Amino acid sequence: MRFHVAALPHTQTTKHYSPCAYTQKVRKFCDMMMALGHEVYLYASEENEAACTELITVVTKDDQREWFGAKTLADGFDWFTWDAHERHWLIANARTITEIAKRKQPRDIICAIGGSGQKPLADAFPELQTVEFGVGYSGVFANYRVFESYAWMHAVYGARSSVGRIMSERGQFYDAVIPNYFEVEDFPFAEEKDDYFLFIGRLIEAKGYQIAVDACKRLGAKLIVAGAGRPPDYGEYAGVVDVRQRGELMSRARGVFVPSLYLEPFGGVHIEAMLCGTPVITTDWGAFSETVRHGVQGFRCRTLREFCDGAEAADKLDRRAIRDYAVSKFSTEVVARQYDDYFHRLQTLWGDGFYTL
Repeated sequence: MRFHVAALPHTQTTKHYSPCAYTQKVRKFCDMMMALGHEVYLYASEENEAACTELITVVTKDDQREWFGAKTLADGFDWFTWDAHERHWLIANARTITEIAKRKQPRDIICAIGGSGQKPLADAFPELQTVEFGVGYSGVFANYRVFESYAWMHAVYGARSSVGRIMSERGQFYDAVIPNYFEVEDFPFAEEKDDYFLFIGRLIEAKGYQIAVDACKRLGAKLIVAGAGRPPDYGEYAGVVDVRQRGELMSRARGVFVPSLYLEPFGGVHIEAMLCGTPVITTDWGAFSETVRHGVQGFRCRTLREFCDGAEAADKLDRRAIRDYAVSKFSTEVVARQYDDYFHRLQTLWGDGFYTL
């Protein structure tokens, strides 16, 4: 199969941009599809570490400096918008459309991950299948969509349903749920842990970092905080960390707090922690309800007392089993096969569609 993969206009497809989960999904998706023997045409910026048949530069670093100024990873990504009418999307999409037109063949697949910001790609090529291959946002537009969790798929469906008309709404047969995917080698396993808990992520209210602060304060426990934003007044702040530092901090922690207050579509941090054999302490909704078995890989909590109890009980969990579980469910090797099956399903739709046997 042949894939045209559209990256995002504000980053480079390298590990350096690990704080942008969608950029990393693009990078790893290209690696997986190439490893399976498919052709991948990547429309991205200048710096690239993703495997691909051809890199087509549609955004330069000079463009990014002009559009976004001197913003860095330490500033988070709140300065980036997903509005297709913004200049960065208009230019990136126009260039991508021009380049796809030069290379497209019948039955090619366009892969988008920018939500409504990339809708013009689907509009430009109605004869091809456009797939949103990692939906963790609400602005879906394509006929073919891969959600990161069932929780998020149902949340999106529900948000688009009319009040009192549940039986009138319909699911979409060609949607799928495939979890986020991770390079196991980036997350070292450690049986022995140091005496601290970790919160790593954007330091915004929605990520629930205050719960980690309050729980560790209540327990008198050491907390290390990492991520973009203004650090809290409790805990040791590690700043914005790279992939290596991320793995080290996660592997040595007694537990990692991932207490998202919103319905987390996936929350990659908690999978990264589990890959290190580290228990996770999460809220009890969103994707966590599918990925964390309470009392096995960690604890799903609804009160501050439960967060404190979960932190204290983290040492009792089987760390090797946590690691093995995460590898078996979320490694790139495992998830690549799920994508391959999904795209082969889409190939049948060129025949008799729904009724193809």
